[in-house]
Amino acid sequence: MNSPIPLSEPSNNGLDRLRFAFADAQAQGRAALVTFVTAGDPTPGATGAILDALVAGGTDVIELGMPFTDPMADGPAIQSANLRSLAAGTKTADILAIAKAFRTRHPDVPLVLMGYANPMLRRSADWFANAAKDAGVDGVICVDVPPEEDDALGPALRDAGLHLIRLATPTTDTARLPAVLDGASGFLYYVSVAGITGLQQAAQTSIEEAVARLKSATDIPVAVGFGVRTPEQAANIGRVADGVVVGSAIVDLVGKHGSGAPEPVRSYIEQLAAALRAARKEPA
Repeated sequence: MNSPIPLSEPSNNGLDRLRFAFADAQAQGRAALVTFVTAGDPTPGATGAILDALVAGGTDVIELGMPFTDPMADGPAIQSANLRSLAAGTKTADILAIAKAFRTRHPDVPLVLMGYANPMLRRSADWFANAAKDAGVDGVICVDVPPEEDDALGPALRDAGLHLIRLATPTTDTARLPAVLDGASGFLYYVSVAGITGLQQAAQTSIEEAVARLKSATDIPVAVGFGVRTPEQAANIGRVADGVVVGSAIVDLVGKHGSGAPEPVRSYIEQLAAALRAARKEPA
């Protein structure tokens, strides 16, 4: 757990923001805070201020969701966010513009695109990878392209210097884990429950066992998500993982407050960040 975070292989224009974000968090004696929002929710024009609020609150890494008509891995909160975004007319060009503007305002904060294969591949993997690189994106999480189909997207991302962030789950056994890790970089996203986002959280004991198993197999950081809502939950996971991912709870705030979401989001992120800073200084 306390070994140095390694320099991951891919980097965008020589700057590996993901590596430095996790290494910096580790140097501060805490887990990195990884947060998720859906691009274009409630509108493309409102997303930038929400991203700024995430940074102001203390986020280390941002996952920017690409809205899709069939978000099969997502629960009601993110499904609704996808529908709001699509209803507002969000297109891939808008998402890339949001990313590019974010990079101008926040040159050092890692930004990862997360979504499904259809929007990423419809113009070709090379087009998407190069467009993402040009927008200042650091990595990509593609939920529905398994490691066995890496050639659909992986080579294009790596050629563009982008991280391909893979998912591991409670059903990722020892036999399959090497395939998941092959070609993965940036961080490994451990989906702590076998189900959709936002509805349940795994038992702390099972998370601790899974993180220990994953970290024995890889040197890249392990971030844990799905079902993390409260500062206490984040702190418990942050004692053992390199990163804690929070998504649905933030998306709920955006759904509730709309264009007025930045301040509630900033306040909530501050609470999570404070909990992670204190987590490893307190008895478990």
